[in-house]
Amino acid sequence: MDDLSCKLLVIGAGPGGYTCAIRAGQLGVDTIVIEAQRPGGTCLNVGCIPSKALIHAAEQFETVLRAASGNSQFGIKTSPPELDFSQTVAWKDNIVRRLNDGVAGLLRKAGAKLITGRARFRDGKTVEVSTPSGVQTIHAETIVVATGSEPASLPMLAFGGPVISSTEALALTEIPKKLVVIGGGYIGLELGTAYSKMGSDVTVVEAEPRILPQYDTELTAPVARRLRELGVTVLTGTKAKGLASGGTALSVETAAGESATLAADKILVTVGRKPVTSGFGLDLLDLDMNGRLIQIDDQCRTSMRGVYAIGDVTGEPMLAHRAIAQGEMVAELVAGKRRAWDKVCVPAICFTDPEIVIAGLSPEEAKATGLTIKTDSFPFRANGRALTLDREDGFIRIVARADKHLARHPGRRCRDCGAVGSLRSCNRDGRAPRRRCRDDFCASNPERGFSRGCAEVIGARDPHLKQIDGRHSPTALRVCCGSGGATALRRPRQTYDVSS
Repeated sequence: MDDLSCKLLVIGAGPGGYTCAIRAGQLGVDTIVIEAQRPGGTCLNVGCIPSKALIHAAEQFETVLRAASGNSQFGIKTSPPELDFSQTVAWKDNIVRRLNDGVAGLLRKAGAKLITGRARFRDGKTVEVSTPSGVQTIHAETIVVATGSEPASLPMLAFGGPVISSTEALALTEIPKKLVVIGGGYIGLELGTAYSKMGSDVTVVEAEPRILPQYDTELTAPVARRLRELGVTVLTGTKAKGLASGGTALSVETAAGESATLAADKILVTVGRKPVTSGFGLDLLDLDMNGRLIQIDDQCRTSMRGVYAIGDVTGEPMLAHRAIAQGEMVAELVAGKRRAWDKVCVPAICFTDPEIVIAGLSPEEAKATGLTIKTDSFPFRANGRALTLDREDGFIRIVARADKHLARHPGRRCRDCGAVGSLRSCNRDGRAPRRRCRDDFCASNPERGFSRGCAEVIGARDPHLKQIDGRHSPTALRVCCGSGGATALRRPRQTYDVSS
């Protein structure tokens, strides 16, 4: 096969990679993107999109179950439903295929060439790609590593048989009667909650003293309460030890130091994700690394000139919208524009029931920086839209600086009125940003209910509130959450003065 040459070569067509390639193509940069599987990466194929499809299907099934049991608040009565899980899976897979085709179409429209195959570095400017038709050599002026991440495993519980990762959990052909989830983080609780609603007897095993340890207890309390309502057993301070009973159970050590056995048809291991930085010759480049992570600067440049890295390979937060922002920035840098990655505020969403959304510092994190803060909250049980949805199990909380009285409004109130975390009030070093950063975006679709809730927190409770440095209402920040993350529209953010 003849060698190919291009100005920009992107390895990996996940959210960061395909965004980088599309934006570069739009700017007239000769671009090639390599993907070993289907375009879309983990998020589209085995992560955000399929998981949210199953979560939604589970919610619909549970709603009908409540109606059949006579517990519908809306007066709806029906006979007990049945779940055809094969049809649910087919619907989910069709969504993924449609989006795969959509990404491929966007790449073509932008003029970026998509090559299906496995890339391997030969040097910092040359990559060999193993394709179905042979080995293709590509020479590039600039290379972007966007190879993403994969599920982390436990030494005593290798994937295979009854032990599955989130990837296999999204490809099951039947609902497991007994599901044990190892890891009480967002992935484990999202999937565990969904399968519980669809009929599984779910047990969550978490080594930490509480679930969702990355969030503060005020935010996780509604989630813990909902898990109890669903009948999910949560064992905190409990460690997984290995398989038992010939692979039909999990051996654990409880918080009291006692041994126990949990029967399980499937054991879902969700103890985090690890970057994919091996197996494709990256070691030949001798890049500066932080363990398995690639070290980058504020422009996503690595220690080798002409080599960039974006997304999960660069570390936390491993979020699609972070990778998207980085990918777009790198494309514009390659095209000769001036850009920098200013991580002012990267929001995160946990699609539990209720959902948790945070943007900025929690009260504890803000205090740890030496800031004096003020907080206030507004419960959804006093919000009209939440009541009409029969979802009053959440609240809005804002954390503001006590000295400059600023609270930025990235905001979110999803359809289900989930618990909402702190809205960011400043940079991590305590500085109030002086300009709008294109890479500071919210993960929200503010609706009237959310906007009114924010007004209650920062307005009705503080007669001295005045909006500053913003000409638009909160609804000017409209964001698409379809990928489980967010891609913000380019609209001015809101900054509020919450002087007491």
